[in-house]
Amino acid sequence: MQESSGNQTMLKICGFIVDKRNLFFLIFGILVIFSAVSRNWVAVENDMAYYLPSSTETRQGLDLMEEEFVTYGSISVMIANVSYEQGKAIKEDIEEMEGVFSVSYDDTKSYYNNGSAKLAITFDYSEDDDRCLEAQEQIKTYLEGYDYYLITSLGDIEAEMINDEMKVISAIVVVIVLSVLLLTTQAYAEIPVLLITFGLSAVLQMGTNFVFGTISFVSNSVTIVLQLALSIDYAIILLNRYKEEHASYEPREAIIIALSKAIPEIAGSSLTTIGGLIAMTFMQYKMGPDMGIVLIKAILLSLVGVFLLMPGVIMLFAPLMDKTKHKNFIPQIPFVGRFAYKTRYIIAPIFLVMIVAGYIISSRCNYVFGDSTIETPIQNDMQKAETLMTENFGSDNLVAMMVPTGDYEAEKKLIDELEARDEVDHCQGLANIEALNGYTLTDKLTPRQFSELIDLDYEVSKLVYAAYAINDEDYAKAINGIESYSVPLIDMFMFVKQEVDEGYVTLEADLKKTLDDAYEQMNFGKKQLKGDNYSRILVYLTLPEEDQSTYDFLDEMHKIAEKYYPDGKVLLCGNCVSQYDLKNTFARDNKVVNIMSILVVLVVLLFTFKSAGMPVLLIVVIQGSIWINFSCSTLLGHNIFFLSYLIVSSIQMGANIDYAIVIASRYSELREHMTRPAAIIDTMNMSFPTIVTSGSMLAMAGITIGKLTSNAAIFNIGQALGRGTIISIAITMFVLPQILLVGDAIIARTAFVMNMPIRTKEASGFLRVDGVVRGRINGVVTGTMHAFVKGDISAYVEAGDVTAVEEDEIADMTPLAEGKSESSVIDEAEDDIEDYLEDEEGADHEE
Repeated sequence: MQESSGNQTMLKICGFIVDKRNLFFLIFGILVIFSAVSRNWVAVENDMAYYLPSSTETRQGLDLMEEEFVTYGSISVMIANVSYEQGKAIKEDIEEMEGVFSVSYDDTKSYYNNGSAKLAITFDYSEDDDRCLEAQEQIKTYLEGYDYYLITSLGDIEAEMINDEMKVISAIVVVIVLSVLLLTTQAYAEIPVLLITFGLSAVLQMGTNFVFGTISFVSNSVTIVLQLALSIDYAIILLNRYKEEHASYEPREAIIIALSKAIPEIAGSSLTTIGGLIAMTFMQYKMGPDMGIVLIKAILLSLVGVFLLMPGVIMLFAPLMDKTKHKNFIPQIPFVGRFAYKTRYIIAPIFLVMIVAGYIISSRCNYVFGDSTIETPIQNDMQKAETLMTENFGSDNLVAMMVPTGDYEAEKKLIDELEARDEVDHCQGLANIEALNGYTLTDKLTPRQFSELIDLDYEVSKLVYAAYAINDEDYAKAINGIESYSVPLIDMFMFVKQEVDEGYVTLEADLKKTLDDAYEQMNFGKKQLKGDNYSRILVYLTLPEEDQSTYDFLDEMHKIAEKYYPDGKVLLCGNCVSQYDLKNTFARDNKVVNIMSILVVLVVLLFTFKSAGMPVLLIVVIQGSIWINFSCSTLLGHNIFFLSYLIVSSIQMGANIDYAIVIASRYSELREHMTRPAAIIDTMNMSFPTIVTSGSMLAMAGITIGKLTSNAAIFNIGQALGRGTIISIAITMFVLPQILLVGDAIIARTAFVMNMPIRTKEASGFLRVDGVVRGRINGVVTGTMHAFVKGDISAYVEAGDVTAVEEDEIADMTPLAEGKSESSVIDEAEDDIEDYLEDEEGADHEE
């Protein structure tokens, strides 16, 4: 018999992959070496606000601050077990260090409390200048003899700590994977085959992230672990196919046939996972698309590794796999199938009630948008320092307000009104910073007041003011009324400094030093608080960072500012503003991710099962497990980081549904020639190894991540993913079978087929038969059969049995039953067989 042209083409392609394996080894070797180098080209973004949509206030505020202002590098240091005088001496020493602009420290409780001193250190350079890091290291070296705690945002300290944690997590996950594979494989040499395939795919994944330029710290840290957990199925499917074929063929032929069968099966399985990840790319909050795209690339590279590299690796290890076979440690579980059949009318309705309850409870999850309210299982050095500093000195909730520049009086009135509110501790802006002798930077001084302030000759002062008026094109004041002409102090200092530098004004040495010192301080403050178009006011709130009262006051701050700047745009920026924006973004993203993940997976399942009923049943099962998963957080009183919910729900829908597909596919296949009790028992026996292997890896990987990270987002992802996978496994093993049994009729009635011409195949000789067969076969049969035969059997049967069935108890299985259609005969026969097996309590099948 001739193979179909499509199958012949696939076999040729698979033969090429196997026979040219050395070529693929070379290609992968080159790519791995390249990836080992290129992985260092990847930039990692640690700021979650970076991924906010451009329409949000935080994103606009950050962009504006970058354009208008200079933000100098700064750190906070707490030194425990020192006296106030020791703290003062340390402050004076640090002030003398190169690169340090100022050190704030006094005898108030804000800086000295409980035997601990707090130093607020500001550097001479902007926060992205590497010289800040050098100055920071110099301070750390100086403090080595003290019990000190340092808080800094300079450099990539957060990314470095996360990377260190993920190295430990990755090592533990590798041990977990090895342990699972030892128990689930059937030969010890299978383990290196799987590890080589995944390991090289993981290296390629890390080495190709540079194509995105910059990726988030979440994508950079958890992708490898999730890639292993999500894609190990593909390698296991190919390996199992190979072992099935190797029972009849030599290694080369076995892997070629196995690969030709595994490619469509693996590709179909990957589509649901990719579908769930695609849903993340529709999020407004751009960290979702960032992680979704990185994980999709990881899945695709895993497929490349399985299809192109693994066949050659199997060929290398084939002799060793034959020699290292061991006992199969995964037991048969016929009791699960029997339990499913007996409880099908009990468990299914109970689960429906659980779904409704899960939906209601999970909708009351307390979503949070910052890490201040999430307690991670471990704390890094930075978090320990923040905790100690908060306990001793309290915490700041800082909001930067940007208003149109130029109107110092409006700015002063705005600051006064804000400081009068109970929600505000204090404000800092040009209009309330004291400069000299009680004057603020924006106070307007006459020539006489200015001359007295800096001990400048009055006549010289008037000349300077006249020059300023001319420069400002206020000619009337320059000619008449210069004595009453008033100019903001900071503007006059800037002008005088410019005139002195250009040689138009000459000052005595002492006066010039006073001017230079004052100019340095004022210019330092001006660069931080006054830009070309906007001024920045720092507002320190008494409210917590993440609370509805804080969000309400942010809206109130806008209303207050708009009274003084009715025609200008006012922007707020800060941690609480960012969390407010994230909260508003989440409302839309939550709906989009849920709808898109369900729709994409639904489309894949429709074409997989060619039934409208089956996809709906499977999605109900997995969506129910998602709701039950997050209901646990509500019942336990745990806060859920919003990003963790979006990511985990997408992954759970896209990946955990594979477990349901494994069971549903096997059941649908067996139902074509077996009764419902027999089909569900065999289904659970055959599906259990795949589910327990893949599911245990994903669950333990998630739990490990959740137990060993100090990052709130990653902790929540690991915790929810690990728990969700366990729930999904339990539901697919102990609830889905009952749903399939109860919904059997629905699945059948909603099935649809692609109308294809029916052709009867006739051939003779040594033949291979693949597919559902109905007709007559005369010859010697070698292979696995699940069928009812009307006729004679003379054959050696391994791992099974031939059972006689009485004709008066079982309906005639031939489609030519007199007076009946083929479908009605099969339906009646199946019903009779179910009754028969129930009467005999399934004894024959159990044997």
